[in-house]
Amino acid sequence: MRDFDRAGRSVAHATEAMAATSHPLATATALDILRRDGTAMDAAIAAAAVLAVVEPAETGIGGDCFALYAPKGKMPPVGFNGSGRAPAAADLGWYLEREFQAIPVDGPHSVTVPGAVDAWWRLHDAFGRLEFAALLEPAIGYARSGYVVHERVGHEWQTSADRLKKDETARAIFLPSGRVPRVGEVMANPDLARTLSIVADKGRSGFYEGEVADALVGGLRALGGLHTLEDFAATAGDFVNPISAQYGERDVFQMPPNTQGAIALLILRLIALHAPGEMDFLSPERVHLGIEAGKIAYACRNALLGDCDRSDHLLQVLNDRKQVQALAGWIRPGEARCDLPPIVATGANTVYLSVVDAEHNVVSFINSIFHSFGSGICPAGTGVLLQNRGHGFQLDPRHPGAIGPSRRPQHTILPGMVGHDSRVDLSFGVMGGDYQPMGHAHVLTAIYDHGFDLQAACDAPRYMPVMDKVRVESSLDGAICETLERWGHKMTVACEPLGGAQIISIDWQSGTLSGSSDPRKDGCALGY
Repeated sequence: MRDFDRAGRSVAHATEAMAATSHPLATATALDILRRDGTAMDAAIAAAAVLAVVEPAETGIGGDCFALYAPKGKMPPVGFNGSGRAPAAADLGWYLEREFQAIPVDGPHSVTVPGAVDAWWRLHDAFGRLEFAALLEPAIGYARSGYVVHERVGHEWQTSADRLKKDETARAIFLPSGRVPRVGEVMANPDLARTLSIVADKGRSGFYEGEVADALVGGLRALGGLHTLEDFAATAGDFVNPISAQYGERDVFQMPPNTQGAIALLILRLIALHAPGEMDFLSPERVHLGIEAGKIAYACRNALLGDCDRSDHLLQVLNDRKQVQALAGWIRPGEARCDLPPIVATGANTVYLSVVDAEHNVVSFINSIFHSFGSGICPAGTGVLLQNRGHGFQLDPRHPGAIGPSRRPQHTILPGMVGHDSRVDLSFGVMGGDYQPMGHAHVLTAIYDHGFDLQAACDAPRYMPVMDKVRVESSLDGAICETLERWGHKMTVACEPLGGAQIISIDWQSGTLSGSSDPRKDGCALGY
């Protein structure tokens, strides 16, 4: 039980249904859909659509999504890869001939074809019950009539405004009167309302064919992009089998490559071999263990993660007990390793949400345009900010993440789910770009090794190794940092909060649901 003399919030509890999202309007939308007899997937799609309007720095229909779905709470879950691909003309040689040193962080070559709308359509077809158009009505309303800018949304807007200034249309929509909207102001995006209305009317084809696709492709090609109408029309996400690893008595499920899911599982496997439950969660010893496990796992990511069809070696490492034990042996108590490759990491933005309905269908769902405001490109008349996931491609032909025709880039975003006795225990995710594998391991070990409740697991101070330093949130005890400095870690206070989590658990014995939402975001967990 939490200390009621200190700032914080309680875990939310319910018996019928629950939603946890990063924004109050999205949580309210999900609950409304559930009360109208929508499924958990209906509610997740409706909430994701609202988030695509009210959190424009983090997500949108110009981005990608991934989902795990457990029908009636049964394990293993079904996975869906809703990430888009590079243009068919994106041959590695094209970039090398033009002496690209990397795929840019913004501009047309950073844009992969958005997969989110296709994913919503296919997931609804498989697991929805209400009409697809009804799921987009709340988002259309907020885009047309306006929504209030919340605190964390406003903060992201303020810190990332420079990307919007490069594009005339983006500047006009998202910097009205030439400035960032203030917290508490009402913002609207009528062009996006019209685009969403076309998708509501025509479904998937309303985005990937016809006038919307014409505008998106025309805008990209005018800037020098290689995208074609055929690339958009060919977009199709995939139902996939999740990957998993046992952690104690439970199975942790993640999406396979091209996501970082394998890295989250590898961190957990490395931590498990060092008896984490015997340490205090925020002791120097336990923080050191998390840092070192992260260094090793991210080194594997940087070398081995790429397109879905080119990441077999990474999965072989994850599933080889002897290799994992050997990697765990690199972790030395009380001694920071300085001989591992530096971790280049970004605090990119995302929205994660989870929903459980009255039939105990469970959805773990994540949607993103990568960096704040994605590529910064908003083709005229669409209101759609396009993602910059192409920045995740490599230009080394030997790397599994090398760019190539219709390949998928390395992806930071990952939904998670935990099962026990063939049923869901936990549906969870942690936003925050490259931090997400660390975040997944952080909240799971807090809950299962150290007895934290769901909200305390969200609230606890976070840390992440980046380059030759360790970024820590200012809430981490300074005495812990001093000890870690003596052990060789270079500690620095993170300039931004690390990630943001949503968690829902099911207690099958009592028939209750519990949920939590990260204080680093504007959202909440609510049920009935």
